[in-house]
Amino acid sequence: MSDTTAQGASSTRRLAAAMSFRDVIDFVRRGDIAMALGVMAILVVLIMPMPPFALDILLAISIIFSVLILMTALFIRGVLEFSAFPTVLLVATMLRLSLNLASTRLILANGHEGTSAAGRVIEAFGNFVMGGNFVIGLIVFAILVTVNFVVITKGSGRIAEVAARFTLDAMPGKQMAIDADLSAGLIDEDTART
Repeated sequence: MSDTTAQGASSTRRLAAAMSFRDVIDFVRRGDIAMALGVMAILVVLIMPMPPFALDILLAISIIFSVLILMTALFIRGVLEFSAFPTVLLVATMLRLSLNLASTRLILANGHEGTSAAGRVIEAFGNFVMGGNFVIGLIVFAILVTVNFVVITKGSGRIAEVAARFTLDAMPGKQMAIDADLSAGLIDEDTART
């Protein structure tokens, strides 16, 4: 009798574990909940100090995520196939910024321990970029800062131009709507002027 009871309890535990795993999978498949969990994880990375091995794992995930976004954007046939692109890009940027902050915190707090204080990924990238020469590293850094500044400045200018264009394109439609409301008697002349 105890064997039957033990078997029943064991199968009940397995069923509960299978149900909970299935529930977790269904939970993660919902995009809105996965997005909320991702944003919460980004906030945790921003607030909590990260150990170097966790930062290495998160940097690897960020690189994989970036390549995945790039490949998806390159191989879609229509714009509507990847309609979540702006949101995904925003979350990926937030992830990279939080990892930047976490790695800077580790470098400033543990830099006296050696080159691997912020993790092996940052150490390997630093060795690759600098090539073992401090002067080359400074030159590459100056070039990267200049390129980033130019890209951000040009991008901001372009965004302002596009926003102004949309505003100007919408004005004739608004004017026609005001004229139609004035002709129909829905508004008076003072309201139409404002």
